[in-house]
Amino acid sequence: MKSFRIEHDLLGEAEVPATAYWGIHTLRARENYPITGKPIGSYAELVRALALVKQAAVLANRELGQIDQTRADAIVAACQEIAGGKLHDQFVVDVIQGGAGTSTNMNANEVIANRALELLGHARGEYGHLHPINHVNMSQSTNDVYPTALRVATCFSIRSLLSAMAGLREAFAAKAEEFKDILKIGRTQLQDAVPMTLGQEFSTYAVMLHEDEQRLGEAIALIREINLGATAIGTGINTDMRYSRLAIGHLSRLSDLALEPAPNLIEATQDCGAFVQLSGVLKRVASKLSKTCHDLRLLSSGPQAGFNEIHLPPRAAGSSIMPGKVNPIIPEVVNQIAFEVIGNDVTITMAAESGQLQLNAFEPIIAHSLFKSIEHLAAGCRTLTAHCVQGITANRELLAERVRTSAGLATALNPHIGYENATRVAQEALRQGRGVAELVLEMGLMDRETLEKVLQPDVLTAPRRMA
Repeated sequence: MKSFRIEHDLLGEAEVPATAYWGIHTLRARENYPITGKPIGSYAELVRALALVKQAAVLANRELGQIDQTRADAIVAACQEIAGGKLHDQFVVDVIQGGAGTSTNMNANEVIANRALELLGHARGEYGHLHPINHVNMSQSTNDVYPTALRVATCFSIRSLLSAMAGLREAFAAKAEEFKDILKIGRTQLQDAVPMTLGQEFSTYAVMLHEDEQRLGEAIALIREINLGATAIGTGINTDMRYSRLAIGHLSRLSDLALEPAPNLIEATQDCGAFVQLSGVLKRVASKLSKTCHDLRLLSSGPQAGFNEIHLPPRAAGSSIMPGKVNPIIPEVVNQIAFEVIGNDVTITMAAESGQLQLNAFEPIIAHSLFKSIEHLAAGCRTLTAHCVQGITANRELLAERVRTSAGLATALNPHIGYENATRVAQEALRQGRGVAELVLEMGLMDRETLEKVLQPDVLTAPRRMA
């Protein structure tokens, strides 16, 4: 058997490996874009989305009588296999490419066509029986297929991120409950402030994650608006006037997503604003996660010359020269993911801004940047949950001693002894290294019973009705 087959395009003929499901258009793209070494097949959700878009299109065309039952059934079967995870290794075009995603669309057309040909009993490349463009790409253009698939894939990917964020939120909430009775001194501008509980501190991280889960839900609602049926520039050329509605209906059912047709297909074909908004929310998630990890690193710093208020679970030896050193490596890796996501947001912003007239040619880099941000944030959340947050313990003894000796307790006494007396107590506590309560009693500013009531944890850490 020959090791290759001959295919042709507008540039001429070329040899395609006989075993490949992709064809000459994909071959050209492989030669043209040796950029990242990361093929589109490595983004499983994008490949799945492409297959579902092609399946929805052929179902609509079959319903409209544009394609015969035999070819349509073969294309549907091929799409179902790909959506189910098969042949992803045949999606070999580099994720960063010129042509506004045309090479990705052609890669999908060729793989689906050649698998459909096999199902019909023909050899790969025998396009006279079933053609990648005439049949698989019927009523379509890259300019509606690629952005639609990107939006569907993004919806799929966000589900994974939301699940990972929920797991991390629950881990922080569990720690907040575990630490709810542990008093500590809060800090503003890294200086001692007033008492709080360690549980309150950890509850804020859970609340921040919950807020961002809600913001992601709002942003993804815009992503579900698609331009399938727009074809080249949004006018719907070469389609039946009923096609767009039918295709989007089938795609909604196949993807289990509440997809909506864009009100203006010409606008939707050129506008990438929804991706910018989603990326902005991802940046928000990254920024707040990074802030949380900075806190964890600070609170666990030491163990002798730092805060040493919490202990992170040790995950690896920290130094090749300093014996016994353990570093906060899990928060550090999440910090780095955040830096990447913030950079990806800049890339997405520039790519969206650089579109011209009726099309944005830079959606491939938007796709690559979005998927990296989503995947890495999800992985970071899962890693932070399993390898860090769930194993955090509190240094109860140290925290109790710091509360006892903290000059910050003087703030709680303002309503009872006045600001000037409280200031004098705080200064003496710092100068003498003694506790605020001890000095207040010694100075005769309050009686013991009243002082003990004022310094109760529930009084120190929450508002109350003032007498």
